[in-house]
Amino acid sequence: MVKKIKTYKNFKINKIHKKSVILVGNFDGLHSGHQKLFKEAQKYKKKFKLKVGVVTFDPIPKMFFNKKIKNYRISSVDQKVSYFKKLEVDFIINKTFNKQFSEITCHKFIKEILSKELKAKYIFVSNNFRFGYRREGDVKLLKYYQSICDYKLINPKPLKKNKKIISSTYIRKLLEQGNLDKANKILTRRWTINGKVEKGRMMGKKIGFPTCNIDIGNYVIAKPGVYAVKAIINKTKKIYRGIANLGYRPTFNQKKILLEVNLFNFSGNLYNKKLSVEFLKFIRGEKKFIGIDELRSQIKKDIFIAKKIK
Repeated sequence: MVKKIKTYKNFKINKIHKKSVILVGNFDGLHSGHQKLFKEAQKYKKKFKLKVGVVTFDPIPKMFFNKKIKNYRISSVDQKVSYFKKLEVDFIINKTFNKQFSEITCHKFIKEILSKELKAKYIFVSNNFRFGYRREGDVKLLKYYQSICDYKLINPKPLKKNKKIISSTYIRKLLEQGNLDKANKILTRRWTINGKVEKGRMMGKKIGFPTCNIDIGNYVIAKPGVYAVKAIINKTKKIYRGIANLGYRPTFNQKKILLEVNLFNFSGNLYNKKLSVEFLKFIRGEKKFIGIDELRSQIKKDIFIAKKIK
């Protein structure tokens, strides 16, 4: 059972959490590259008998500065917190990224927050970490302040796979290309969308394949098409296999991106229930069909393929 972890909304932390190992970053997706950083931090925790804390931001700064970016996240805030817990951190600082915070200089962030407020002993960041007003702070500046602010910067080499640096940007690209297998491998788990079931136009039910309609919110838009999935009904924890269509439903001339999930061997009402949809396999791209009969025939083929996927 995962222990309950203290979560802060600001840098006013309890005395027990000061003088800790601190990891700073967005950590979207908490992929294998991030996990390498956290595993390294655990070594320092054990060696020096310290706590491990993480400083992360909501919204992701890039989304704050560019309001046009809507579908960007690999993981929701709640998912990210649950992944932190599995990585055995002792506390989380989930700082709201707003205009006031964005205007803090890089020097003040180091001196006033990391040093004075948190009294960090070891600071872990990735190579491309930038911070402070106009993103003027970087790894080089953090190294400069080590002796002044009495902390040690730990900046491990980035994790590479086939000479490619593992990053959240790389995973977004893989998902957008439909390369789910590779994305899942780098995430070390199945990419998952959590969302509430909404009432739709009942088109799935009319053609014989009722679906749960889920608004994907700020999640990155993976390649539109049909996927084999596994869905967990959050309150009951019951698990069902199924197929999902992520896309614009061109046969019905829809404009809004939507996730529609057809659960195998399920009957009942899931409106307003929360589902976790794990993406197992990309089956095919989205296509406009001539009519309902052609669509129905294709869905039967999709289900046949999905049921064979382990």
